[in-house]
Amino acid sequence: MFGDAPAAAATPYRVLARKYRPMGFADLIGQEAMVRTLRNAFAQGRVAHAFMLTGVRGVGKTTTARIIARALNCTGPDDQGGPTVEPCGVCANCRAIMADRHPDVVEMDAASTNGIDDVREIIEAVRFRPMQARTKVFVLDEVHMLSKPAFNALLKTLEEPPPHVKFIFATTEIRKVPVTVLSRCQRFDLRRISVAELSGLFGRIALQEGMGIAPEALTLIARAADGSARDGLSLLDQAIAQTEAGQRIETSAVSEMLGLADREAVFDLFEAVMAGRPAEALALTDRAHERGADLGVMLADMLDLVHTVTRLKSIPGLKDSTELPEAERTRGAEFAARLSIPVLGRAWQMLLKGIAEVEQAPDRRAAGEMVLIRLCHVADMPPPGDLVRRLTEAAAQGGPPNVPFSPGGGTRAVANGAPMQSAAPRISSFREVAALVSASREPTLHAHLLHSVHLVRFAPPVIELRPQADTPRDFAARLAALLQEATGTRWTIALSTVEGEATLAEQGNAADQARRKVAAEHPLVKAILTAFPGARIEAVRDAGTDAYGLPMEPILGGAHADPVMDDDMMEFAPLDEFFDQPE
Repeated sequence: MFGDAPAAAATPYRVLARKYRPMGFADLIGQEAMVRTLRNAFAQGRVAHAFMLTGVRGVGKTTTARIIARALNCTGPDDQGGPTVEPCGVCANCRAIMADRHPDVVEMDAASTNGIDDVREIIEAVRFRPMQARTKVFVLDEVHMLSKPAFNALLKTLEEPPPHVKFIFATTEIRKVPVTVLSRCQRFDLRRISVAELSGLFGRIALQEGMGIAPEALTLIARAADGSARDGLSLLDQAIAQTEAGQRIETSAVSEMLGLADREAVFDLFEAVMAGRPAEALALTDRAHERGADLGVMLADMLDLVHTVTRLKSIPGLKDSTELPEAERTRGAEFAARLSIPVLGRAWQMLLKGIAEVEQAPDRRAAGEMVLIRLCHVADMPPPGDLVRRLTEAAAQGGPPNVPFSPGGGTRAVANGAPMQSAAPRISSFREVAALVSASREPTLHAHLLHSVHLVRFAPPVIELRPQADTPRDFAARLAALLQEATGTRWTIALSTVEGEATLAEQGNAADQARRKVAAEHPLVKAILTAFPGARIEAVRDAGTDAYGLPMEPILGGAHADPVMDDDMMEFAPLDEFFDQPE
């Protein structure tokens, strides 16, 4: 023989998700309710003939099915045992099931074998007794993908199977499984595994693999796993593979691997945004971009942080919970103390919309920066509810008297002839009454003011109205109470039979028709309509109108909306209303 003897074949590498797959019920983490029920069922000999396992991917559905199959067929080390909740793992049945080669445990993927002919094969096989095991077990993964005829064909057998047959179904889409099938199964909802439980599991496995790992790195992997042990073990496998032997897996390496921004950077970015500092926010994103972080992922991290801060705001005791990482418990609690629920809710909505914009934009970084800039500029704006509350409080404390309520949504007063922001509304017209009701989040009351009442006389604090037949009986009392709360003045709402003015909605429609008529006579519009047959005037916007489509009322002796454009430009170049405005 020439040369050296051939080396012994190396043991093939097994990924962590397979190497550390649970072998018994005791190894399943986070599924205590299911394990307790199954233990009791085996102990009492009341094992169901069909199980439905549902939960997110990687949470342990197929693993649980195999454990149940082994528990049903285990014969013990001496081959004399019966069904047990603690399968031995050494008998012929246990070893064959673990190796996926047992003739009486049939696993099928309904994603590929989902027709009626496939189900008929199962029905035919049910008739025959097991060849080797005590119980014949059929495991159907992703059972929701069976066709409707296949489900119907399975129903009768599923309802009255032979005593030697058990069915175990697994699905990630439980709502797609017919109720007729669900009603014939014992259902177990495998819950998402918590971040703390996953961190503990991954830490123990890393130790067994001889790898050190930073606690924060464990948390990052557990969070990225999103409740799935299998996904998390795949990520841990990847982290180990990119770390040199003998070195510890560091947080920065895991962040880079996952394409995440550093957690502290996310907190810094959130702080800059909520403080209204766009230059600082963009500088932080520039540094994160240089490190390879994706701005869309950073926005998603901020969204998660907003949720955490909102929970801390709602449940202050969470700051002492060990479920939260240190950064969330310290800096998150500081944010919760400074930010209000309406501000956090507005940030949540804007981030949700912004993340969708980033996913659709050709330049993700540019779209992400635009979202952050918008957030910075609305961060210090009070929500509508806060504004109304401030007006109410100022009125109750005897605030400045000559402050009208603007139908445009803001309040103005005049000091030395110049407009200025102020508080405490002085209602000077019926439209301002409607605007106040709208800002007070009373949609039903506001709708009746628009469509169902006619103004007869407005003489504060008396308003005389003619209600239509559909106006509720308590309309006047509700309106009077709201006005008194907002202004600190007792109001009288008198009901009349006098004709009165047209409703605000009718006045607005008439004004809109008049504007359309004027626009239609404009030479440029005529030319456009002639050049493009079928074109029509969709809407005419006038920056000089209020929320009801009527000309803005003068404010304190003729002050009007701030001039932005001259009259010629205003007619056909109104203020841009296509950009989203903060609500």
